[in-house]
Amino acid sequence: MNDEMKNLSEADAANELMRLARDIARHNKLYHALDNPKISDADYDALIRRNNALEEAFPHLIRDDSPNKQVGAAVDGSPLSKVTHERRMMSLDNGFSDEDIADWLGRVRRYLSLADDEMIAVTAEDKIDGLSCSLRYERGELVLAATRGDGQVGEDVTANVRTISDIPQQLQSPDISDDAIPELFEIRGEIYMAKDDFAALNAAQQKADKKIFANPRNAAAGSLRQKDTTVTAARPLKFWAHGWGVHSALPADTAYGVMQAIKTWGLPLSPLVKRFETLDDVLAHYRGIENRRADLNYDIDGVVYKVDRLDWQDRLGFLAKAPRWALAHKFPAEKAETTLEAIDIQVGRTGKLTPVGRLKPVTVGGVTVSNVTLHNRDEIARLGVRIGDRVLVQRAGDVIPQIAENLSRDESREEYVFPQQCPICQSEAIAEEGEVDLRCTGGLICSAQAKERLKHFVSRAALDIDGLGDKSIEEFSAIGWVKSPADIFTLRYKREELLKREGWQEKSVDNLLAAIEAKQGCDPARLLFGLGIRHIGTTTSRDLLQNYKTMDALKALGLRLAQDDEEALEEVMSIDGIGPTVSQALGVFFREEPNVVVWDALVDLVKPVEYISNIKETEWSGKTIVFTGKLENISRDEAKSQAESLGAKAAGSVSKKTDLLVAGPGAGSKLKKAQELGIEIIDESSWQEIYSRYNV
Repeated sequence: MNDEMKNLSEADAANELMRLARDIARHNKLYHALDNPKISDADYDALIRRNNALEEAFPHLIRDDSPNKQVGAAVDGSPLSKVTHERRMMSLDNGFSDEDIADWLGRVRRYLSLADDEMIAVTAEDKIDGLSCSLRYERGELVLAATRGDGQVGEDVTANVRTISDIPQQLQSPDISDDAIPELFEIRGEIYMAKDDFAALNAAQQKADKKIFANPRNAAAGSLRQKDTTVTAARPLKFWAHGWGVHSALPADTAYGVMQAIKTWGLPLSPLVKRFETLDDVLAHYRGIENRRADLNYDIDGVVYKVDRLDWQDRLGFLAKAPRWALAHKFPAEKAETTLEAIDIQVGRTGKLTPVGRLKPVTVGGVTVSNVTLHNRDEIARLGVRIGDRVLVQRAGDVIPQIAENLSRDESREEYVFPQQCPICQSEAIAEEGEVDLRCTGGLICSAQAKERLKHFVSRAALDIDGLGDKSIEEFSAIGWVKSPADIFTLRYKREELLKREGWQEKSVDNLLAAIEAKQGCDPARLLFGLGIRHIGTTTSRDLLQNYKTMDALKALGLRLAQDDEEALEEVMSIDGIGPTVSQALGVFFREEPNVVVWDALVDLVKPVEYISNIKETEWSGKTIVFTGKLENISRDEAKSQAESLGAKAAGSVSKKTDLLVAGPGAGSKLKKAQELGIEIIDESSWQEIYSRYNV
């Protein structure tokens, strides 16, 4: 732990992790779901690095909604049908220096318990900046294409993908054998647009007085997500394969071998895909691609490395959102100079006041940018920026940049004063103890917060109401039909009025009302999460309902907490994973009468069922396992991952709560303590028999 982390209090760390989780989730949605990023890749990567540093220093504060547990963004509000991926589409962890790459290979070596001189072959390829897409082939025929979405649920883009000439409808193979192409094979890659095609498209759009695209990735994403396939067919989209998902068989036992087979089947690969056996060669390949970057006819933002041996990939497995066997080596940011012309304040769902800098448009790396997030008042103070300042902005990838430096800090200019009132409802804006962010205190009377809370309520992780996306919420909020979550369930009485509104047809209206009706008697954990109570995420909602079962029982608890009932506080904090932050948040929520009114109206209309846990049960679920001594066939990290995959908790120390000790050669004090406590003790081979029994 570095000195900064040592001097950071737990309260400050918890508050910063909360802000980072929220901000990163917002930027994920803007980038992956809305194709409208608001910060640069470098800025986003900095947020991720800060989050990771805090989680490493304070592992007990890791949140349920940690960015390291999320992939992409949900496809709420998309006009396209949803597709559930048979195998989750993951993201990648990032490295930013040669040392990061060496550290990654070191972690791989330790995890696999490899000797220092054992070679780790790696494939490396340029990381194209496009839209992730999976192609499912059955008996060689393309049957389904889907975007990544949030990794679990994407959009069905099969009809549009069939218009892309790079993607074959039928796989071909030079091998005349009937078994040359697997019965089932899902190919994953990127839909993208070449730079010259992008320039020609924008020229044509401008001539026709149509939308001008910000960059090639946005153009590719917007072109693919069309309900009208003729629009997609008219756009110059391309595809590169970079991996695979579900399959009935693999054509090789290395990543490089499988990718070459995919190429022979008719799918294009990057010409820069190479296989290397030393770190020096890998880094030399990175430098070569970095030097050629500006001359390439497509946008890239780094180089991706993958462990080549597939049996090693299987053993390494996955973290929450990324594989252990792969890493993206990102390029440094590009920079340009411009003027900060204005600072606007945006108000989010939780009332946070976020300053947005309006820039004099400037071209950075071939893309014109005009906006930048300034995060909060502390960031403005750190940069010392004022309206009229000359600033250095930077970008890494084709997105809106960050301010890297204030070039006119020493010039005499009026200081920017951060507002103390909400710009929407004029309520007082305050910062809670230990927080940097100012928040509007208007709560439900603030229209900006109300709309964002409603969008959260119908989102996929909450009520997941099909047909009720951001656009519909904006519409219904503007005309006064929906001001609180309960109002959504009164839309059934407005069918005839809704049919008279532009854009609403009988089928879409009936589908929407049916989707709303289907949420009657819904899961109370989703309902609780949908209310957007601060610090209560999806996992915390389940933990609370696991213990209190019903919304009525939870309300009774909340009202006691609102009255500072010490027994209630002790009761709720006895729940594993629930601490003072959540307890305080519940009490604060129920202390406000308008919140109680919203809660009661919603519960009365929805009538949620009693909570039923959907956690997979095995004989090891909920039990605590400790590993000690030297494990001879697997690493300690791999053993812990195996235990967690069976539903158990892998602990680092032995206590009365320990259910099983797995002891290898050299086991010492932990083994002795387990013997004293009468805890069951087995060796590594016995553990592997337990693990293999479940075929995980």
